[in-house]
Amino acid sequence: MSQTSPRPLDQDTTSTSAGAREQIPGEQPEDLHTDVLIIGSGPAGASAALFLATYGVDHIAITKYRWTANTPRAHITNQRTVEIMRDMGVEDQVQAQATPHHLMGDTVFCSSLAGDEIGRVRTWGTHPRREADYVEASPSMNCDLPQTLFEPILVSNAANRGSRFKFDTEYLSLTQDDSGVTVRVRDRISGHEYNIRARYVIAADGGRSQVAKDLGLPFEGQMDLAGSMNIVCHVDLSEFVAHRPSVLYWVLQPGATIGGIGLGLVRMVRPWNEWLITWGYDINQPPPDLDEAMATEIVHGLVGDDTVPVTIRSLSLWGNNKMYATRYSAGRVFIAGDAAHRHPPSNGLGSNTSIGDSYNLAWKLAHVLKGLAGEDLLETYDAERAPVGRQIVLRANKSIEEFGAILEALGVEENQDAERMQAAIDSRKDATEEGSRRRAMLRAAMELKDYEFNAHGVELGQRYASSAVVPDGTPEPSYERDPELYYHATTWPGARLPHVWVGRDGHKVSTHDLAGKGRFTVLTGIGGEPWAAAAREVGERLGLEISAHVIGPGQEHTDIYDDWARRSEVADDGVVLVRPDMHVAWRSPSLVPDPAGELERVLRATLSRPAGSDPAPSSSDARLAPL
Repeated sequence: MSQTSPRPLDQDTTSTSAGAREQIPGEQPEDLHTDVLIIGSGPAGASAALFLATYGVDHIAITKYRWTANTPRAHITNQRTVEIMRDMGVEDQVQAQATPHHLMGDTVFCSSLAGDEIGRVRTWGTHPRREADYVEASPSMNCDLPQTLFEPILVSNAANRGSRFKFDTEYLSLTQDDSGVTVRVRDRISGHEYNIRARYVIAADGGRSQVAKDLGLPFEGQMDLAGSMNIVCHVDLSEFVAHRPSVLYWVLQPGATIGGIGLGLVRMVRPWNEWLITWGYDINQPPPDLDEAMATEIVHGLVGDDTVPVTIRSLSLWGNNKMYATRYSAGRVFIAGDAAHRHPPSNGLGSNTSIGDSYNLAWKLAHVLKGLAGEDLLETYDAERAPVGRQIVLRANKSIEEFGAILEALGVEENQDAERMQAAIDSRKDATEEGSRRRAMLRAAMELKDYEFNAHGVELGQRYASSAVVPDGTPEPSYERDPELYYHATTWPGARLPHVWVGRDGHKVSTHDLAGKGRFTVLTGIGGEPWAAAAREVGERLGLEISAHVIGPGQEHTDIYDDWARRSEVADDGVVLVRPDMHVAWRSPSLVPDPAGELERVLRATLSRPAGSDPAPSSSDARLAPL
C-alpha cells in the first residue's frame, strides 16, 4: 500500500450531512465520504458538479484524466444549454468565449475549400425565416463553444461554489446497500487504492462507461458502425472561409478514400485559424497509421491548397455509435451523458443532452438529500430522460443517413471510379434535362439537411411524462408544424416553460429569469394573488422556497408585450407551477376555492411526498437557500 493517503475533505466543507455520518464496518480511516459522487468530468459530470454546488449539495467529482478535455470534441452549444448556464449565472462567461451565432451558419458543401462549391445551407437558425423562431423561443442565443473551453468554465465555477474535484482518480468498482454506495478508486499517480462512500452516484464516465457495464443496464443499438479520424490543427484559412462564415465545411472528393466516396469535414474550432478535420476510414479494416505527414496531406487535400502552412496539434481515431440505454439507473447509481446515449456528432446534440441529463437529475437529488422530497422522485429521472436519449441517438444517426440524398442527387455511387463520379457531379452544371433534374434533386437534398442543422424542436421541445409532472386534465397539444424542426411553446404540464419578455423597472426580464434557481416558481396574473399567498403558506408548511410572481399592470412584473397572456394558456387568475429545471409541473386554468390546498396536493405529488409521510431532513436547515 502506498504511504500517501488521499487528502481528506477540508474542515470548512459546506456538507449538509457530514456530522451525521457513522463509521462503516470494515472501512479504512483514509476513506472519503460524500452525499453524491460524480464519476467523470466531461460535460455531464462537470455540469452536475456545478448544479449540485449551486444547490448546496456535498459532493466529490473524480476523473481518471489529469485535467479537462484536451481536444475540442463537442462544440455546438444550443439554446437550451445556454439558458441553463443563464440559470447558473455563467451565461456571460459562455458567450464571452464562444463564437457567436451570426458566424455559425453558412454551411458549405464543396469539392475543397479552394475548389468547386456544390451548395450552401443556412444552419443553426441563421436563415432569416428560422432566426425569428430562435429569437422568440429563448432569452439566450446558441453559440459555438469547444469542449476545451466549456469544461474549464464548468469546473472552475463548480469548484468556486464548493465542488471537490479529484483528477488522476480512476473508478474501479462499486457495491451498493440500502444506505449508500461504496466506490473503489485508484490514484493513478501513486497507485494507491481507497474507497469513497456516497449516498448516491452519478456515472458520467463516457461512451465506454464501465459503471453502466458493471450495473448491467440495458442498452439497444450497436457500437462502432463507422470509423473516423480527428485532426486538430492550426492553419489560417481566412481567405477560403471568412466570406462565408460557418462552423462546418463539408468536402466531397471522389476517389479519395477506400470505397470511392471521400466525405470529409473541416470544422472551425476558433475563427479562422484553428480547425478540427474529420476524415473517415473503414472500421472493418486495421486502423490507419495516422501520423503528422498523413494528417497534413489530408488537411491540404480538403483545403485544396498544399502551400498553406499546417501545424498539427493532435490526432485521434474514434467510432460512430448508435446505442442508447433504456434505463438510466440501478439502485442509487444514475448514468448521464455519453454513458447513457452514444451517437455521432450530427445535430450537435451530445454535450447539450448530457448537460440536460444532469440538470434534470441535480435538483431532484438536492431535494431528496435535503429532506424535501421522497426517494421515489429519483425514479422520474429515468422516466424523463431515457426517451430523450433514444430520440437524439436515432436523430443523429438518421442525419448521417440523409447525406445519401445529396450523393444520389449528384449521381455518385460507391462502385463508380473517380472519373465517372466527377463527371456525374459536374453534370448538374449542364443546360440539359439531366442537369435540371440533378439541380432539383440537389435542392431537395439540401433542404432535407434542415433535420440535422435546424432541428429546433429536438433541442427545445421535450415534454416530460412522469410522477414529477401532475396532469391538468387537458390532452397534449398537437403540433402545428414538424415537431423535429420547430419548437412548439406550451405550458402543458411536462413541457419546458415558454420564454417571454416581461417588464421590471422598465427593463426586460425573461420568464426564465423568474424561474429556476433551484426552486419551484408560481406564475400568475391579476386576480391570481391568492396563488402567490398560497405559495408562501405552502412553502412554510413543506419547508420549500417557492418563488411567486404576479404578472400584470401595477405589479412588479408587467406583461409589456402581452406575450405572457398569449403564451400562459391559463386565465389571469390561473397559475403555472414551474419546477427548478424550468419544466412545467402543473397548471390550473383559473383560481380554485382552496388554492393552498390544491398547491400542496400538487407539490406533494410532484415531490413524491404523500401527506403523513414526509421524509426526514438530512440537516437542521432543509430549506434550499436562495441563489
